[in-house]
Amino acid sequence: MEGRINLNAPFTGRTTDTTEQYTEDVVITRQKVYRRATGTHGPWQEFPASAAKGGIPTDRLPQYVRLMLGHSASVHQDSEPMRVSARLTPKDIESVDRAVGRNLRPATTIDADAWIDNEGRVVRVRQKIHFASDPDIEATITFTDFRNATPVDVPAAS
Repeated sequence: MEGRINLNAPFTGRTTDTTEQYTEDVVITRQKVYRRATGTHGPWQEFPASAAKGGIPTDRLPQYVRLMLGHSASVHQDSEPMRVSARLTPKDIESVDRAVGRNLRPATTIDADAWIDNEGRVVRVRQKIHFASDPDIEATITFTDFRNATPVDVPAAS
């Protein structure tokens, strides 16, 4: 994922999401998420805003780190930035963010890492999501360029 996300305001933003299978443009507004394949000019697919949450509670990162610390987290202070690691369940994460916890319900456990810079900001989160019968999924999000909120509007129809 690359782009700009507003975290300390309503969760909104514009990103380009890339996986092994596809690359798509994403616009997140307060009410909806809009997605379409990068480079195309067709209609945007619309989803409820909760679909943008995925498996990382990006707009509740301080609470997420506190959750990790409350679940026997390992704190690696010898690294810069400092890293906090814990094993969580979807139910644990649901206590911080109901939508994210629901999105993770098929998982058995989540190995979570969060890196915190000298200013106390979470600058990176990595999760390895484990399932009973499916392969693991690893997701990483890195935050840079902390600036003022960026305006986000519904994308124009093409």
